[in-house]
Amino acid sequence: MLQAVCNVAPRGIYVCGNTTSTSGLTVTLSRDAGSGDYALEAGALVLGDQGLCCIDEFDKLGHQQQALLEAMEQQTISLAKAGLVCSLPARTSVIAAANPAGGHYNRAKTVSENLKMGSALLSRFDVVFLLLDVPDESHDRRLSEHVMAVRSGKGGASGAVVTRGDDHKSQSSLLEPSDTPLSDRLQVCPGECVDPIPHSLLRKYVGYARRYVHPSLSTAAAQTLQDFYLSLRSHTHPVDATPITTRQLESLIRLTEARAKLELRETATKSDAEDVVEIMKHSLADTFSDGSGGLDFERSVLGVGMSQRSAAKRFITALNTHAQRTHTMLYDLTQLRSLAKDLNIQVADFEGFISSLNEQGYLLKKGHRQYQLQTI
Repeated sequence: MLQAVCNVAPRGIYVCGNTTSTSGLTVTLSRDAGSGDYALEAGALVLGDQGLCCIDEFDKLGHQQQALLEAMEQQTISLAKAGLVCSLPARTSVIAAANPAGGHYNRAKTVSENLKMGSALLSRFDVVFLLLDVPDESHDRRLSEHVMAVRSGKGGASGAVVTRGDDHKSQSSLLEPSDTPLSDRLQVCPGECVDPIPHSLLRKYVGYARRYVHPSLSTAAAQTLQDFYLSLRSHTHPVDATPITTRQLESLIRLTEARAKLELRETATKSDAEDVVEIMKHSLADTFSDGSGGLDFERSVLGVGMSQRSAAKRFITALNTHAQRTHTMLYDLTQLRSLAKDLNIQVADFEGFISSLNEQGYLLKKGHRQYQLQTI
């Protein structure tokens, strides 16, 4: 899918996370052997300026993920090395794909925990979608038919036409104003013929839209986005780290403008905003789902799932009781591990568990493997 996006984009860069370094993503400084002068060599994000950068195996980046923070927030990459201080433009859209740790997505954990990704980086993505392999007879049959058709040399026709007959004849164009939800309009009806746009034509269309179309929000569209943003803010709890920030509002505005740009319109209408709100609802459902179908906004951006949050409450309560009894608030990691063992608190990464409590403000790191209790 990432390769297909790069082929359609007028300027697209594809990299794989397990073979990419920090310099390969951002910029590196090299010295010419003959003249001795320094030269800057652009990385993937700089080469994708005013285009997009697709990163596969995003979870394999490791510490290189930190190099993306400035580029995804400020759209620039700064370099200070060997007496050179400069800032390079990196106005690129980042599309990333990652696999969950262990090869299985655990609904009881947050997206940050499943992907082993920092919350600061995850919050910089406009939308996050989960592609789960859920057994579905209809979908599995169509997928197997497509794979078999490609292997037999008939992939062009089979991939464009749904061959199963049905009496349902409703046709709904995606580009026409409609009260039908976006998810229903994107569905391919049984028996409906799909005429895919050739890659070369779609590439020219996208390039034309990016260069000549610069839409602005209408009053109705702005009101729709503002109402949705305020409704999200009202569902959050002030005692926890609020997951809904102005970044989400800026994402809504960007996606709405892109929705209007898709149809080469200079004004983003209310219907565009409603389509984007529906997309954002699907993304939030994937990000903050509590495993039982509901939305749990108390799952903070710090990446604490239900099981770990329950363990954290028990651990901090016991630590408060111990501190009141012994009149001490400074603990080393060995003492904390012993206390967790007495409470039968079992976590896969205990040091990461303590680090999470430090980030949330319950503990304060005072030195090497030393933590001070902050709430009593």
